[in-house]
Amino acid sequence: MTTVRHEARSSDLQRRLFTVIFRSDTPAGQFFDLALIVAILISVATVMLTTVDAINDKYGRILYLLEWFFTLLFSVEYGLRIYCVRNRKGYAKSFLGVIDLLSVLPTYLGVIFAGTAPMLVIRILRVLRLFRIMHMREYVTEANILLDVLVGSWRKTLIFVYAVLTLVAVFGTLMYMIEGEAGGFHSIPDSMYWAIVTLTTVGYGDIVPVTPVGKTIASLIMITGYGIIAVPMGIFFAEFSEQSRRRARGRHCPACGAQGHDPDANYCKACAEPLDEQTQR
Repeated sequence: MTTVRHEARSSDLQRRLFTVIFRSDTPAGQFFDLALIVAILISVATVMLTTVDAINDKYGRILYLLEWFFTLLFSVEYGLRIYCVRNRKGYAKSFLGVIDLLSVLPTYLGVIFAGTAPMLVIRILRVLRLFRIMHMREYVTEANILLDVLVGSWRKTLIFVYAVLTLVAVFGTLMYMIEGEAGGFHSIPDSMYWAIVTLTTVGYGDIVPVTPVGKTIASLIMITGYGIIAVPMGIFFAEFSEQSRRRARGRHCPACGAQGHDPDANYCKACAEPLDEQTQR
């Protein structure tokens, strides 16, 4: 009997927390979201100020304590989100769930690895939750589409990267053999660096070919670079179109953008947000 009462109280607490944390159509939910966004903006400003030497020298201790305060605050918030959703794995894998986790990891990693604190600026992405308050929650779906595009096109992207690295190795070796140290190509890795800069049409100019043959090859690499730039764009565009078609055929959650719900589903499988009739397309 005691166990049943405990489970009932726990379930009631989860529902209340879910209403406050995930529902922006209630006064408590709106207040929570606004307070969260203010905390996010202040924490991001704190991280940025730590990189200003004059400010950091004078207020470094205060900024450090603020950074840990916000990290612990967001850690508790993330734990509560995991606690109150039905599908915890689904939320953790969603776009906003991943961003919530990444917003606290750099501070903890900074205890082991130095120089990770500036990565806390990623917290600014959490302001995407503002869309929920402004009744623009459906636009969060686009962020999930981008993640699906990256996941769905990784094989083609990997092949493309391998092809580029092959060209870089070939062109870099040729330039090392043709130009040599006299032209600033001191090693094959240095020559490959030059090939990457030239192939991507960046052109820093720190290493420049001086022989006619080297200039000819450099011109060829530059022309090839313009054609290569269009390849990943085509890959991502094709995958984006496919993902958009898939989502158009199903139902998506207006809160987190999760897709693939059954036609008779009433709640999101990722964040447990109710699915209304407007999510049917």
